[in-house]
Amino acid sequence: MKPIEELTREEAGRIRYILTDIDDTLTNKGRLPAEAYSALWRLHDAGFSVIPVTGRSCGWCDLIAREWPVKAVVGENGAVVYYLDENDHLQVFTHPSVASPDVHEKLQAVREACLAAVPGSRVAKDQFSRVYDLAIDFAEEPPALPLSDAERIREVCESMGAHAKVSSIHVNAWFGDYDKLAMTELFLREVLGEDDPLGRVMFFGDSPNDEPMFAHFPVTCGVANVVPFADHMNHLPAYVAPLEGGYGFAAAIDVFLRLRGL
Repeated sequence: MKPIEELTREEAGRIRYILTDIDDTLTNKGRLPAEAYSALWRLHDAGFSVIPVTGRSCGWCDLIAREWPVKAVVGENGAVVYYLDENDHLQVFTHPSVASPDVHEKLQAVREACLAAVPGSRVAKDQFSRVYDLAIDFAEEPPALPLSDAERIREVCESMGAHAKVSSIHVNAWFGDYDKLAMTELFLREVLGEDDPLGRVMFFGDSPNDEPMFAHFPVTCGVANVVPFADHMNHLPAYVAPLEGGYGFAAAIDVFLRLRGL
């Protein structure tokens, strides 16, 4: 990982889409700092398409698509995209491989197995507004559990046939052949008409569940709190910001916009 200050003018000059995780990438200790939200508006006003790509619930995505300065938001680790059309009407684009309605029984079994296997783990408080996945909280609410417990939760999920990813706060589990990257590429191609996004995307993230994005896109940036996860990841971001969370995101956007002459 190189310091974001080493981002080249040539790399920055090709970017049209800013994709970013939310928790601990835009936020710090669960809060969205003014610096990060201001950076989103600066990008929007400069004509860039901002797309949060998150493990957060459909309920969160509905609000974000309506109220944040974003083009769209990918939610539940790639199950859905919420966006406003040209008439500002909310649209929902669903991945074609999301699980059938009986998935809730399967997720319930995964839930019970995880809670039994890892004492102190609990269902995330935003589960009520989830449609396609299960979120097991290990670090959003106290007491925070060690990363080794999150890895154990992931193992339990995968042993039951689910896909599972560890974020900075949750372990997300789902049934269906998709992830953040697959849905992002599908949405860019089928809805936004972007045939070759590879060199036009800059992605920001902070944790192992962002690995598919880090591995695929050439221009990626981790906020500083990605560093403790480095030993648990096979694919690291190309660049790293000097600060954690939303402060790091804002600092990196300062560099990016400066290179664009904005």
